[in-house]
Amino acid sequence: MLTTSLEFAIFLPIVFFLYWFVFKNKLRLQNALILVASYVFYGWWDWRFLILIAISSFVDFLVGLALNNTPEKQKRTMLLGISLLVNLGMLGFFKYYNFFLDSFVGAFTLFGYNMSPERLNIILPVGISFYTLQTLSYTIDVYDRKLKGTKDFFAFFAYVSFFPQLVAGPIERATHLLPQFQRKREFDYTSAGDGMRQILWGLFKKIVVADNLAVYTYTISMNYQDHSASTLALCLLMFSFQFYCDFSGYSDIAIGTGRLFGFRLMKNFDYPIFARNVAEFWQKWHISLFTWFRDYIILRLKRFRKWQVARNVLVIFLITGLWHGAAWTYVTWGLLHALVFMQYIAWKREKFRTPVAAGKLLPSLNELWMMCRTTLLFTLLGLFFFIQPVSKCLDYLVSMVDVSIVSIPLLPENKALAGIALLIVIEWLQREKEHGLEISGRYLPKFVRWGVYYGLLFAIFYYGGKPQDFLYFQF
Repeated sequence: MLTTSLEFAIFLPIVFFLYWFVFKNKLRLQNALILVASYVFYGWWDWRFLILIAISSFVDFLVGLALNNTPEKQKRTMLLGISLLVNLGMLGFFKYYNFFLDSFVGAFTLFGYNMSPERLNIILPVGISFYTLQTLSYTIDVYDRKLKGTKDFFAFFAYVSFFPQLVAGPIERATHLLPQFQRKREFDYTSAGDGMRQILWGLFKKIVVADNLAVYTYTISMNYQDHSASTLALCLLMFSFQFYCDFSGYSDIAIGTGRLFGFRLMKNFDYPIFARNVAEFWQKWHISLFTWFRDYIILRLKRFRKWQVARNVLVIFLITGLWHGAAWTYVTWGLLHALVFMQYIAWKREKFRTPVAAGKLLPSLNELWMMCRTTLLFTLLGLFFFIQPVSKCLDYLVSMVDVSIVSIPLLPENKALAGIALLIVIEWLQREKEHGLEISGRYLPKFVRWGVYYGLLFAIFYYGGKPQDFLYFQF
C-alpha cells in the first residue's frame, strides 16, 4: 500500500479513529491494533511477505527473552549468532542470491570455465533491508545489555512492523522506539497538527516534484544516446532532485504519520541539498542508515590510526552500496564515495556543526560555491543509482563529454521546475527547523499559513505527476 495512494488515505483515518476513540487508554489493545494495521499495510503488496517479517520478529523475540536469562558470554554470542543467521540469511537469499551466483559464474568465466547454474525467480520483499536492520538493533542492544529483552509480544511485533516507516525508514533503534510502545500515549493536538504539516510537505515533494521528474528522467535515460550532452547533464541533475524528494518525502510522511499516533521517529534528512562538503552531506542524508552502520559496525572496529580510519570509511560505504542493491553499480557508487571521503579526511576539511548561513537570509558567495560543488559531486556519483549496469553508466558519462554540452537542453515540464524552485525556497527558509512546514502562529499570521497549506494541496491535486512507486522500495 503506497502512502500516497487513495487506499492509504482511507486506511489511515480508520486506524486513527480506532486507535484514539475505541482503544484509548488501552495500551495493549492499541499496540495490537498497530500490529494488525501494519500487517494489513504490508500484506497489501503480497501476503507472502508477512511470513518473512513474522519469522524475523518471532526469532528475535525469543532470542531477546533467552538473552535475559543467559549470563555466559559464549551462550550469549551463540544466541546473537542465531539472530544474525536468520535475519541476514533471509536478506541474503532474497536480495543477493542471484547477484552472488552471477558474480561467481562471471569470475570462473574469466578463467575459461563456462558454468550455467539455474537462477531462481526470487521476488524481493518490499522493505526487507529496512526491517532487518531494525530488528537486529534489538538483539544487538539486548546482547550489549543496553536493553532488556521485552516480554510484551504485541509491543515488540508492532515495533518491528510499525507501518508508517516499515518499508523505507527511518530505520529505528530498539532503544528509541520500543520503549514508546511500552508506555501510555496521550493525544497531543499540537504534535499531531505538526505531523499533518510534515505529511503535507512530504506529499508535495513526492507527488509534485519527484513523480513529475520521474517521467522526464525515465524518458531521457531510456534513449540517452539520442540526446545532447546538455540534456543528459540536466537529466542527471533532475534525477538528484527526484531521488531526494522521493526518499525524503517518504520520510516526512512516515515521521508525520508516527506523530499522529503519539510516536517520535528519528529525523532522517536534515536539508542535505545545502551541505557544504561531503562530510556534512553524509551527516544530513539518510541519517538513520549511516548512524546504524556507524554504531553497530564501525564503532566495533579499531580506528586509532589513519589507515584504520580509511579502512572503516571503505567498509561503511561498501556495505552501504551493497545494502542499497544487488548490483555492481551500487558497489561502485559506495567505492567512489569512500574515495571522496578519504580525501576529505586526508586534507582535514572543515567540520560544520551549524546550518549554512545560520541566522542569515542569504549565504556568502563561498558558501554558495561549496553547496553547488557538493551537489555537483552527489549528482555525478548518483549516475550509478540512475543507470544500470556499470558499462551503461560509463557510456552515459562519456556521452556528456561532447561539444553539445553548450547547447540548450530539453527541459522537464514547467510544473516540475516550479516544484523544484518552491522546494529550494521553502527548505532554505526552514533549514534550521525540523521540516519544511514547521511553522506556527508565532512566526506567520494565520491567513499566510493556511494560504501555504491550501496552495500545496492545490498543487498536489492539480499538478501532481503520474503515481510512481517510491524509489527505495527496490532496496
